[in-house]
Formats: sequence, C-alpha cells, structure tokens
Amino acid sequence: MASHVALYGGSFNPVHHGHLIIARSIAEALDVEEVILLPSHAPPHKLAQGLAKTEHRMEMVRLAVAEDPLFSVSDHDATCDGPSYTVKTIEHFRKSLPAQTEIIWIIGADSLLELHTWYEVAKLVDSCSIVTAHRPGSPLASLDALKQMIGEEKTRRLVDDVIDTPHIDISSTQIRNRVMENRSIRYLVPANVEEYIRKHGLYRTTDQPTGTS
Repeated sequence: MASHVALYGGSFNPVHHGHLIIARSIAEALDVEEVILLPSHAPPHKLAQGLAKTEHRMEMVRLAVAEDPLFSVSDHDATCDGPSYTVKTIEHFRKSLPAQTEIIWIIGADSLLELHTWYEVAKLVDSCSIVTAHRPGSPLASLDALKQMIGEEKTRRLVDDVIDTPHIDISSTQIRNRVMENRSIRYLVPANVEEYIRKHGLYRTTDQPTGTS
C-alpha cells in the first residue's frame, strides 16, 4: 500500500502556528503519514529584507515540530546548490523515498495564482500532487494564465486539489513587525520559537543578514 508524504516549503521567517495548523489540516484531510518541512535558502537573485540566516530558520522549524511525530524537517532546499526549484526538490525526494510513495506538495492560494511563473511547471504538475491550502469563503481568482501555460486538464487537476483549511490570520511579516516594535509574539509562534527569537535577537531590525554564516 502506497504511503502519502507531504512536502511543505517556504522561508519560514519565522515559522508560526498558522503554518503548522494548515499543514496538519491538509495531512488529516488526505491521510498523510508525514509532513516534511523544507526551509528555503535566501533567493539567489535578490536579498530578501528581514530574512534571518538559514541556520536560524532551520533551527526554529526544528524546535517548532520537535514534539510532533507528524512532522520532520529537511535541509535539502536550504543547502542545495543553485536555486531550489520545486521540480528539482520533487526529483530528489522521488529518489530518496520508497517507489510507491505518493508525494504531495503544499502551497497557498497566492502561490497557485503565480504557478504559471514557476520553473518547468508542466513537468512539476505531472510529478506530484499539488495541494492548495485555501481559506474557506474566499473566491479563487482566475487561473487563465496557468491554463494557457499547462492546458485545461492539468489546471482542472490543480483546482480539484484545492482544500479548505482553517482561516489563521497570522503572518511572518506580522510577527517580524511585532518583534521590531518590541511587542509580544506569544501565541503566534511556539513558545520555544519565541524564546529562540529573543535569545538570538532576531528581527530587531529590518536589516537581517541573509544566507549561512
């Protein structure tokens, strides 16, 4: 019997309860046995303002899920050479996971609208199931650009894999701003992540160093 593994990539700058609740809700809806979180490295073509060092974001994700057996953390996207294109990440896990494993890639509704700009998107759609976390009651915008890029059948498959998830109004930007304003982030992030941010002085200014040290 094939197992189901979900991959969830992002900058996680920082990881927060919204990320974890959405990932768990998708895992429960699809009977996923494992969710692998993949913090990304700094974008190679630009410096992202306020992006904490890769090792900090990796460690915060590890701390956030340390007590939850559903989750594991991979440094593949954080340490790979060159851009961490999703299609290449899927290829990596295809080789490292058992052959019968069904791979799911989790994205947000905003990423679905931008999917037509992704590297080798047609190949990506065929290589895994792309599941979109969608806020209930929010209309899904037009996917005409994507349809022109990959065709009607592949686009319909993506729409069929849109799943309503809890509406968690938390963002990493909000958390960084609150830290910079010396306001509490309790209940927005796991307690050990809050302590890590405080201990290492992260997000105190908008000029965070990027990459690894």
